Amino acid sequence: QTCALPIWGMSPSYTRARNLDDLLRQRILVLDGAMGTMIQRFKLSEAQYRGQRFAQVRKDVQGNNELLSLTRPDIIRDIHEGYLAAGADLIETNTFGATQVAQDDYEMAHLVREMNLASAQLARLACDKYSTPDKPRFACGALGPTPRTASISPDVNDPGARNIDFEQLRAAYLEQVEALVEGGVDVLLVETIFDTLNAKAALFAIDEFFERSGERLPLIISGTVTDASGRILSGQTVTAFWNSVRHAQPIAVGLNCALGAALMRPYLQELAKAAGDTFISCYPNAGLPNPMSDTGFDETPDVTSRLIHEFAAEGLVNIVGGCCGTTPDHIGAIAQAVARDPRRALAEV
Repeated sequence: QTCALPIWGMSPSYTRARNLDDLLRQRILVLDGAMGTMIQRFKLSEAQYRGQRFAQVRKDVQGNNELLSLTRPDIIRDIHEGYLAAGADLIETNTFGATQVAQDDYEMAHLVREMNLASAQLARLACDKYSTPDKPRFACGALGPTPRTASISPDVNDPGARNIDFEQLRAAYLEQVEALVEGGVDVLLVETIFDTLNAKAALFAIDEFFERSGERLPLIISGTVTDASGRILSGQTVTAFWNSVRHAQPIAVGLNCALGAALMRPYLQELAKAAGDTFISCYPNAGLPNPMSDTGFDETPDVTSRLIHEFAAEGLVNIVGGCCGTTPDHIGAIAQAVARDPRRALAEV
């Protein structure tokens, strides 16, 4: 089976990884919800993002959420603990944009290693605080897609133009992976994939780290279907996307973001069929954007949890959670909704 984990010694990370695999064979696990939505609730000013340490930096940094792991770790810790208290089994590090590629926009690329290390440590401490023998918690090192794409031109008048290449992406992701693992994550999560070539650079960097370090953590890969065409932005169908990344042997593959759960079902069905021998994850947005809502999205916790319960009842999922617009209330409702649902069984290979 593609999710089988190699044995590299009885390190704490190995033990936690083995526990994750065992749990996925027993029940549906719950991932946390949005980080950005929760940060927005604090209505932080430019000065609060900067803190004393970065008070004199030249560029505006408001909105650079990854910086808060250094300037306001108390906020990131509270968000993690809110999701864990709501019932999450897995939480993501505050590192979606913690790469040199993304941080160049804020002239903070030199802080990337520190951001990832601090974010991983915050998630690790929160998981350790809430873990029990009956309910272990897992820290997922989040690797986002970056704001630049290797497959798509940034200039509509020049289809061959690119603003980044594979090697730049590989180097940026390798730096991120090294710091996340040093900080104590249990899982690596390559998420919100809209360009498969970007994702392949991340997977190449991860494999490079595994080969060099001799340590191999579980890997989750999550793509994003951007519209009703059923394709990711770089043009692949869900099945083609899976065939492009399955060589990485993830413990789980899934879909997140972009579409709310109501529109995600057919693509989740397609993926569950294509990746029969791999666990399936699903963490949709809370519906479509709605500026009149408290979270900026349409769906209340009861709506999102009902839709995800339907996925579980259909036997489509092994890991569920929320993306943009979801809160601890959403995650608590999801955890309750799937508590008695059977986990999706893997196909025999």
